[in-house]
Amino acid sequence: MMRAPASDLPVVLENVSLQAGGTAILDRISFTIAAGTPTMIIGPNGSGKTSLLRVCMGLVEPTGGHITWCGRTDPTPTRRAFVFQRPVMLRRTAAANVTYALAQAGVPLSQRTKRAAMLLERVGLADLANRPARLLSGGEQQRLALARALARDPELLLLDEPTANLDPAATRAVEEIVLGAAQSGIKIVMASHDLGQVHRVAGEVAFLARGKLCEHANAADFLDHPSTPEARAFLRGDLVI
Repeated sequence: MMRAPASDLPVVLENVSLQAGGTAILDRISFTIAAGTPTMIIGPNGSGKTSLLRVCMGLVEPTGGHITWCGRTDPTPTRRAFVFQRPVMLRRTAAANVTYALAQAGVPLSQRTKRAAMLLERVGLADLANRPARLLSGGEQQRLALARALARDPELLLLDEPTANLDPAATRAVEEIVLGAAQSGIKIVMASHDLGQVHRVAGEVAFLARGKLCEHANAADFLDHPSTPEARAFLRGDLVI
């Protein structure tokens, strides 16, 4: 009898809170991440976006409430990957960064070189395979970080403002990779404070303010008919404190 492939979806948060030094970073958030279109986590700086992603990845344990991955409470990733806003590049070539990620994912040695070449092609870095990763531009490094994440064959890909420090051309390149991953069936959960990016990428939106989940809605509904004063202020470009 064949075993079904392991899954991390759905991710279910129930009244999840996160405290640090007496400050509520996340405040009783209930939220489900299921397969489907990209979910954008948006909100002002300091609203808890990165912390929510880290909790969903299992990098941070909630101080209240609980979280499950496909019904499991063990936070060890099965088929999920995380890309940080400022990814750390290993002191080796772009290709070697990807083959290292493939090794960590348990891909057999005989397959790594071919798989790495395919992943670099997928993110548009095939011509830079032998360049030291730390000499790549910011946009190229972010695309390499995506290739390393995709090396894990994730079902869920969590992205922490991956285009925050990039110019428009580099942003477009990253967004195209992200949308391509979504079209291939990978669930994307991406933090952003860029409303233009919400229009371009999001299928649904989770809006945070002061550590609270204020709205969770279809992206078009959220953009056209926000239901909370905080969301309306954010969409107008007002400061939400």
